[in-house]
This record gives sequence, structure tokens and C-alpha cells, in this order.
Amino acid sequence: MSTTEKPLLILDVDETLLFATETPLAWQYDCQVGPYYVYLRPYLQQFWEACGSGFRLAVWSSSGEDYLAKVLENIVPAEIDLLFTWSREHCVQRLDPETKQRYFVKDLKKVKRKGFDLDRVLIVDDTPKKVERNFGNAVYVNPFFGNPNDDELIRLAVYLVSLQGHSSFRNIEKRSWRTQV
Repeated sequence: MSTTEKPLLILDVDETLLFATETPLAWQYDCQVGPYYVYLRPYLQQFWEACGSGFRLAVWSSSGEDYLAKVLENIVPAEIDLLFTWSREHCVQRLDPETKQRYFVKDLKKVKRKGFDLDRVLIVDDTPKKVERNFGNAVYVNPFFGNPNDDELIRLAVYLVSLQGHSSFRNIEKRSWRTQV
């Protein structure tokens, strides 16, 4: 992939683009997927528009394949063409030695094997542990739990668009991205 091609932006879903819960919140949900009441993160439509014009987009979630497919039917605008949608089956399962609990890692080696130059790949997630193998590509967002006053996505879109022209995203310090917008 050359720097003249649009870079790849991989997005997490749960607690990044939306919040899904079996118990409805005090305000109206945006849609329902199975037993889940789904609340879209504010400014999601504007985020799709801003990032869709400057990036090739993909989704990688640690949720199950069926759930992910149903959610994406409800949240991805028709004009957005996702390069791929990967679910838990594409993650690497790890065991936390302290808690003895399993968690899922999104290893960008799998993206590299598809021919993408990792210097031109960003992954947005609310859980640093899930992208622990690729912190140079990661942009961390605050988890979204349904707050209707959240403005993270509109600010994130401005930041991501500002990075588009860089030849290597891995060399950019992204932990304090909020102070740059």
C-alpha cells in the first residue's frame, strides 16, 4: 500500500461506536438487536462521513459474528463500504495471568498478511488490552456507556483527518490526541 492510497482505519464497535445493554437506559434507544438495546454514540453519522472520505474503513470487534452483523446493519450508512468486518473469530485469545480471565487481542499481523502496510493503519478501540500488540497503531477512546452528551467521536474525527497525510502513523504519539483538537 502506498502513501497515495487512503490509509486503513479499523474501528471497534462496542463501547467505541455504540453501547448495547440488556437493560434500557432512561432515554430512548436507537435500535434493538436481539435482547440488546443499542445506543449510538453521538455524532456517529458525522464520524462516518468525515472518516469515510479520507480512509478505507473496516470493523474489528471482539463480539460474536452474528451479533456484529446485525449491529452493523443498523449503524453503517449505505454509502460506507467496509473493507472487512472481523469478529471474535479473528482475534487471538489470551489468558490474563493475574485474573485468570480470557480476553481477545486484535493482532494487526493478520491485517499485514492481507497486504496492508502497518505504517498506514490505525485502529480505534476503547480497551488498550485488546490492541496491546500494536500500540503504535492504536488510538484509544474513552468507553461509551450511553451518555447522550458524549462528544468523543466528533473530536476523534477531527484528529484522525489531521493524520491522513502522514507516511507513518506508528511514529506519532497518539495517547494525548484529545489535547490536539
